Amino acid sequence: MSVELLDNPRFYGFRVRRQIDGKTYQEYFSLKENSKRLRGAKRAEIKAVADARDEELKVLQQKNRDKKDREIELDPSGQIRGILCRLKKEKSGTMTPVFQVGVMSRLRGKIVNTTVSITRHGRVEAWQRAVDFYCEHKKIGKRTKTYKELISRCPKPAQIKKYTQQ
Repeated sequence: MSVELLDNPRFYGFRVRRQIDGKTYQEYFSLKENSKRLRGAKRAEIKAVADARDEELKVLQQKNRDKKDREIELDPSGQIRGILCRLKKEKSGTMTPVFQVGVMSRLRGKIVNTTVSITRHGRVEAWQRAVDFYCEHKKIGKRTKTYKELISRCPKPAQIKKYTQQ
């Protein structure tokens, strides 16, 4: 919840704050009337108003996140944001090309990571596994347009070579 009680010389009341699409929405609900602090039922009433506004912003925030999850973002090098092609140093010291997936998981509520070896699975199968992991944690269904577009963006061998040489 983003409802916070502020009690300082400048303000006494609740602040509702949420970040939606890079913009901060912030509103204040005063607990003072005629320079006196409110208590009891009036305070509870203002708290309920602040909680209701926070719930509205929460719904907007969730809709925005869901919309963003269905969009494919490319970084400046042309790779999909969240799925990168990298060289991973093995314990033996050899450098192995991998697809590295790092996303904010909708299932676990935290950032999750994995790597899929291109050498071990082959380019197409490794890409499939990486996209499946990405979509599982972003809650993108396999029948969606986004999933199909992600699968179709499997890097070509020349692109993999270019990404791993950087």
